Amino acid sequence: MKKPLAAVLGTAALLAAASVHAAEIRVLASNGVKEALQELAPAFERATGSKLVFSFGLAAALKRQIEAGEAFDVAVLTDAGIDDLAKQGKLDAGSRAAIARSGVGIGIRKGGARPDIATPDAFRRTLLSAKSISWAQGGQSGIYFAGLLQRMGIADQMKPKIVPAATGAEVGKLLASGRVELGVILVNELMAAPGVDVLGPLPAELQKYTVFHAGVASGSKHAQDARALIRFLTTPSAGAVFKAKGQEPG
Repeated sequence: MKKPLAAVLGTAALLAAASVHAAEIRVLASNGVKEALQELAPAFERATGSKLVFSFGLAAALKRQIEAGEAFDVAVLTDAGIDDLAKQGKLDAGSRAAIARSGVGIGIRKGGARPDIATPDAFRRTLLSAKSISWAQGGQSGIYFAGLLQRMGIADQMKPKIVPAATGAEVGKLLASGRVELGVILVNELMAAPGVDVLGPLPAELQKYTVFHAGVASGSKHAQDARALIRFLTTPSAGAVFKAKGQEPG
């Protein structure tokens, strides 16, 4: 990580001139980009003098908060959520930019058995032989996975094995404690979960990427500073940090 971080520091310094003055920038961001944003934030703050105040959560829940009138400067949510907020006039459509994308992965307890999930058939066999499984039911990856089980024709067989979870962090805790055998969340979230190993991504034929976009609030009092943050997050050096965290740059 030393080289990516050194590059990020240099990039942030170059962007500092884009900020008119030090500001407190409120960022509402999906849990799916939490690790990378927390890694990148100090470099931006040191270079610009601005302070980033994060609120992380499920993208759908944050979108509802914005629709209800919650104040913010930058939102980093799924591309569909950002698109909808722009149509509603909550976001400046011209400010939006792709930040990163994440694939769905399967996690196991650290050091646990590693069943085969390399192909759709092997993945199906592993799911049917598992004793328990969990996913973040309100998250994009969880919604997709529930639909995938339906399409695979095994939803009814898997139903007794499901241990409900509200967030990816909760899935990680269930895995680490041994309460579930398999966990399904974004690969980068699995990588960040203590006591968890990444078994692998979904087979390519079944994979679904969640794409994260950023946008500036239409009513932001720090719009120029907010735009500087988005430019910073789309630089190659910031992209290297996203990649190190298990995501593909936008």
